[in-house]
Amino acid sequence: MKFFLLILASLLFLFACQNEKADVSGAAIAAGQMPNVAKDNSGDIHLVYGNGDSILHSYSSDQGKTFSAPILISVLPRLAASHTRGPQIAATADGLVVTACNHLGDIFSFVKNESGKWSQTPRVNDMDTVAKENLMALAADGDNVFAVWLDLRDTHNKIFGAKSKDGGKTWSKNIMVYASPDTTVCECCKPAVQVKGNNVYVMFRNWLGGNRDLYLIQSSDGGNTFGQAQKLGNGSWALNGCPMDGGSIVIDKNGNPETVWNRKGVIYACEPGKEEEELGKGRSCTMETVNDKNVYAWVEDGNVIVMKPQGMKKNLGKGQLPVIKAVNNEHILCIWENEKQIHRAILEL
Repeated sequence: MKFFLLILASLLFLFACQNEKADVSGAAIAAGQMPNVAKDNSGDIHLVYGNGDSILHSYSSDQGKTFSAPILISVLPRLAASHTRGPQIAATADGLVVTACNHLGDIFSFVKNESGKWSQTPRVNDMDTVAKENLMALAADGDNVFAVWLDLRDTHNKIFGAKSKDGGKTWSKNIMVYASPDTTVCECCKPAVQVKGNNVYVMFRNWLGGNRDLYLIQSSDGGNTFGQAQKLGNGSWALNGCPMDGGSIVIDKNGNPETVWNRKGVIYACEPGKEEEELGKGRSCTMETVNDKNVYAWVEDGNVIVMKPQGMKKNLGKGQLPVIKAVNNEHILCIWENEKQIHRAILEL
């Protein structure tokens, strides 16, 4: 009997190890760079990425287990798709919207309608070649879409934005979200944006008093006007250079923003107005909220790390620039890039 129980325990342990290995599968699903993801109202996961000058879209209807063959959205000469610069995607009430920037500094927009076809819509920036840093972000709630980017009109980098009330079919006149009184915001860090109803939250790395700190600014009228920028966290990063690293925002069930970002190579989680909490060491961090619990991902020593709500960390292997998306209340999908291949893993929480 004892021998039988020993064999059974061994088999259960082996099965658990196999499940653990499957939990962190890093299978390559496409050739490309700079992946970005969105989940639509039906629960399908949509992936956008660049490959050369091609903007490509793939989707999963089985919670990230498999993805469709890539669909060409458009060929954009001199597409920016590396070093945190790449196509962005958001799910709207009626479809999908994608923005992509070329190296000249123009931001192009594409929508996918109910018929399943992609079409190009008017350009996002209303002044030629002002997004020369190619650093931008995109978010949507219903048919309200907001795009933000680093903008070089008037020669210095500011945070500019544009809104769409029709799911990306048309774009508003550009609005200056923030200008640093010390001439410029941080020149090489990607901003982040979230939209919830009429609230638009924009996070960016500032350059103020010699410090490269993260700031959050909010609009309560759908992106028409913005309030005062608020510094995140208590510490500061005095740096004569650019970290080339932004951060991520989520909106919790109560409609409040929560953030994650890197300072001096340390990953911090931070609720606006509260002290930051250290999570680990690394850069290129992102986050997602699942069933009112936060999940984080970042890159540490060249490896993609995911931190589950219980604080448990998973090493998914070599890679960079992870993005995560909840597929249900028990699982998340992590997408990342490694050697110009897009990888994915599904993790149980």
